Amino acid sequence: MQIIKYPHPTLRRASKSLRRVDAEIHRMIREMFDLMYEAKGVGLAANQVDLPYRMFIVNLKSDPKARDEEKVFINPVLSQPKGGIEGEEGCLSLPGIYADVRRYERIHLSAYTLAGEEVSLPLEGLMARVAQHETDHLEGVLFIDRLTTTGRMALREELEEFEIQFAERRERGEIPDDKAIAARLAALEAERT
Repeated sequence: MQIIKYPHPTLRRASKSLRRVDAEIHRMIREMFDLMYEAKGVGLAANQVDLPYRMFIVNLKSDPKARDEEKVFINPVLSQPKGGIEGEEGCLSLPGIYADVRRYERIHLSAYTLAGEEVSLPLEGLMARVAQHETDHLEGVLFIDRLTTTGRMALREELEEFEIQFAERRERGEIPDDKAIAARLAALEAERT
């Protein structure tokens, strides 16, 4: 498992609801946390590691020793948006790129935990921002999609560099073609969704 980079097609695919959590999902979640900590992130969505499932993880401390801060959200739904606030965001699938993004200041999150318990949480501050960012991922939306035209133009060269690197890796056979990726994701979906 690895964190995939823009413009990998899985990042643009809407995730499917997870109907079955088994030992393999538990293993995947642990590996996602390890990858997130290694990359010094605070959140990671399943499609960022090339998985088609509607789940994301968070640890606002980004500290592997702070396991009590680890949160897993399965089949999240956001509601009750209130207010608006702009703040800087980055993304582990677009390393080194940061920009101001407008998000709701407060939201409500409903989801399931890894233990299968339903949670319903009012969120604000950084946790609200991370939940919105990661839920966007599950819809195939990247934070760069939420930028103003001017903001996106300012990042044009960096984004083009990611696109060139992706094309080169694909030419070397390191990344399968879109059809093969779609077939693999559909097989994974059939197992648990």
